[in-house]
Amino acid sequence: MLSRLVCLRQLSALKKTVSPTLYHTLSGTKIAKSIREQANSEIQSIRKNFPDFEPKLKILQIGAKPDSSTYVRMKLKASTESGIACDVEKMPDTITEVELLNKIEQINDDDSIHGLLIQLPLPKNLDEARITNAVSYKKDVDGFHRYNAGELAKRNGSPFFIPCTPNGCIKLLQEAKIDLNGKNAVVIGRSDIVGTPVSNLLKNMNATVTMCHSRTKNIPEILSTADVVIAACGMPQYVKGEWLKEGAVVIDVGINYIPDNTKKSGVKLVGDVDFESAKNKCSYITPVPGGVGPMTVAMLVQNVLSAAKRQLTESDNMPKIAPLPLHLKQPVPSDIEISRSQQPKPVLEIAEELGIHNHELELFGHYKAKVSLSILNRLQDRENGKYVLVAGITPTPLGEGKSTTTLGLVQALSAHLNKPSIANVRQPSMGPTFGVKGGAAGGGYSQVIPMDEFNLHLTGDIHAIGAANNLLAAAIDTRIFHEKTQKKTSTFYSRLVPKKKGKRTFTKSMLNRLKKLGINKPNPDELTEEEIEKFARLNIDPETITIKRVVDVNDRMLRQITIGQAPTEKGQTRSTGFDITVASELMAILALSNDLKDMRGRIGRIVVAANYDGEPVTVEDIGCAGALTALLKDAIKPNLMQSLEGTPVMVHAGPFANISIGASSVIADKIALKLVGKSKKSHVQNQEGGFVVTEAGFDFTMGGERFFNIKCRASGLTPDAVVLVATVRALKLHGGAPDVKPGQTLPLAYTEENVDLVAKGVANLCKQISNARQFGVPVVVAINKFETDTEAEIEVIRKAAKEAGAFDAVATNHWEKGGAGAIDLANAVVKVTNEPSDFKFLYDVQQSTENKLATIVKKMYGGADIDILPEAQKKIDMYNKQGFGNLPICIAKTQYSLSHDASLKGVPTGFTFPIRDVRASIGAGYLYALAAEIQTIPGLSTYAGYMNVEIDDNGEIEGLF
Repeated sequence: MLSRLVCLRQLSALKKTVSPTLYHTLSGTKIAKSIREQANSEIQSIRKNFPDFEPKLKILQIGAKPDSSTYVRMKLKASTESGIACDVEKMPDTITEVELLNKIEQINDDDSIHGLLIQLPLPKNLDEARITNAVSYKKDVDGFHRYNAGELAKRNGSPFFIPCTPNGCIKLLQEAKIDLNGKNAVVIGRSDIVGTPVSNLLKNMNATVTMCHSRTKNIPEILSTADVVIAACGMPQYVKGEWLKEGAVVIDVGINYIPDNTKKSGVKLVGDVDFESAKNKCSYITPVPGGVGPMTVAMLVQNVLSAAKRQLTESDNMPKIAPLPLHLKQPVPSDIEISRSQQPKPVLEIAEELGIHNHELELFGHYKAKVSLSILNRLQDRENGKYVLVAGITPTPLGEGKSTTTLGLVQALSAHLNKPSIANVRQPSMGPTFGVKGGAAGGGYSQVIPMDEFNLHLTGDIHAIGAANNLLAAAIDTRIFHEKTQKKTSTFYSRLVPKKKGKRTFTKSMLNRLKKLGINKPNPDELTEEEIEKFARLNIDPETITIKRVVDVNDRMLRQITIGQAPTEKGQTRSTGFDITVASELMAILALSNDLKDMRGRIGRIVVAANYDGEPVTVEDIGCAGALTALLKDAIKPNLMQSLEGTPVMVHAGPFANISIGASSVIADKIALKLVGKSKKSHVQNQEGGFVVTEAGFDFTMGGERFFNIKCRASGLTPDAVVLVATVRALKLHGGAPDVKPGQTLPLAYTEENVDLVAKGVANLCKQISNARQFGVPVVVAINKFETDTEAEIEVIRKAAKEAGAFDAVATNHWEKGGAGAIDLANAVVKVTNEPSDFKFLYDVQQSTENKLATIVKKMYGGADIDILPEAQKKIDMYNKQGFGNLPICIAKTQYSLSHDASLKGVPTGFTFPIRDVRASIGAGYLYALAAEIQTIPGLSTYAGYMNVEIDDNGEIEGLF
């Protein structure tokens, strides 16, 4: 019995000297391989639905340190095995910080690259913190950016990426099924790369964490109670086995080389833990090599894949517009007062909400910016959002509020119905702004802000048009001057195509002219005398010049001028004049171009005159198409602003509404439609696209008809619905009420209820509904309600509109209440855009010019016939001969009647429509016929708008509307 007791005691003592369990090696190599294989499998799976899905890592290696090259090769190999594209770019260690930062910015802006890694350490001449923080936090797969580090340090933070080595450490613990909840964890080392982030990760997993460093005392004592040890101090074999608690889990992050004569290299790789003394104390321990190292690379692979998946998901996200609150006042203050009372969002915030990247934005101050056309390439796989055109009935001279309705509708859609929407409007000319009409920012609580910046200069697009137009005008007169004063063609040719460094070369425009003439000789010295004469002499007939100089001011004294009176011009005088800048054909081209190449081609095709043989002379012939396009290279980019409720607005182009399309640009529409459109490959079920709401100048018979027949032909886009703006005031005028004149008190018929007048006037609305429906697009009527309008008058309009075929007719009060006053209209628009449409043009462009004119007059205006005056017919015949007969038609007429006669209200019929003249905008791509002479540079009234404008000592503009 005694001997048995002794044996038991001896066995017990023996057990106390032996580790309770054998240690397990945590092999990072095995786990990392599994992670890489899983990543590859996931990539292949995603590609089944998204064939273009290609995660990509970019590594910048500065200098050629051997250890850095080794790490880069490991990362390249691991990425490739995982199905991740990896591009390593090596740079000299002499690279400057500015050069490296520029390179990082380029990569940040490249959507094809999902992860960017700067291989550390960097040469001493580079600020490591500045460089690593220059990497976009959304591409910072190392997790070193201050945003990611800060979010990791926060309780319940949301970093985009976790640093790879710390994440690898945690992954090893998870693979071993180590429950960290309540465990004592000790981290040796406080580096920003490992020690600090791994401590944060352990705390987030509810471990009690102690961080030790070079100043910590009694480290062995601290380690003796540690359940988990993370060693990352960079000291070879620092941690001894006798310091450790029985059964501790040890993660050795260290990578150190110590002398070893048995190795061919003379060195041996060891960790920060003395493996041999520690292994018998541990339940789990990582080897070096083969532990944390492979996991670091595997976590990098996982981060790149996560970045690519995040980008794929974000491509499905619809814009989320954060609205600004309105603080409504009664009575409604002036437009400028309302605008100034609202603090706009920074335009960077508007862009971010729309998903516009920083490199796609060019800031002009805090609240406006230009949007790069490159965004269309990035968004080419998006569907278009819903496309809504706002037009109107035949207006009074006071206007019926199309711009205000456009803004109010978008504010309602975005700020109140959570439907991402963009308003696309024209840039106003400063001529009307300082004249009688005023600006075009909308009005009341539905306007573009800041409205003073919107109405004055904006980003200089109109000035760029003016500079380009006037360069063209100067080039034309100069060419005539030189041809007439240089009689000898050979001398003129030598000056036209001069030798530079002993060699002559043709410009791009010259080569295009040679091609037009059928001369296939790119060498200037090979042309015959006959070919030189044909090429060099344009022989412009001054009487046929159609290009005038322009100015963005209502300066009536410039309507007709005489130029060339200086003695230096040698008697080359002629009569000409000025147009307002927005009447320039270049403005129409800006509005109708699809991209920069299209604009260059259109500018080259502008016909500026005819030669003495009646042949057209173009801008390409003059030789300045490239220069004009260069002046407009920034103007072609749409401008981004916002409404009073912080909803996005695109402002671009401002073509003269009488002789042109009177609508904002094709490019702005295309960009906006993609921004609010859903992905064609979206995996989000039942996702709905957003809305783009744009407007057309004047009433539907003018702006709407041109929008469909000219702008839609240029863009290839067709609206999903038309919103027709009507007012009780305008319908009373068409019903027989007295004339309305700006600046004069409204007659009582307009401010008192008169249902009979409205009932008579609705015929005009019904005709406009019919006009719109001829294009196969559904119509909603927006009844822009004024304070004096009564419910009985509104009901007459609503009933007549529906009987005429409108989908709905809704009263709105957005001028007084902002988006809240247009919610019913917005709901109607949402519904109508889901209705089927069958778009068709009003006429075939291959029809004769005469037939196209007659079709517009009969189907849109209600006329019986057209009367083409002899001079106009002569022009038509000339354009047919020149090959321009197959262009769409724009008819310039009064906006105050469906007919050519402003006094004919309501729905006149049976009239003969006169065509007094026909002119050509070949670059823009249409002919325009004139029913009466149109003033293309308005005049100023006795009491003009500029008289109200002042600026205070702080630079605040006052007196704008």
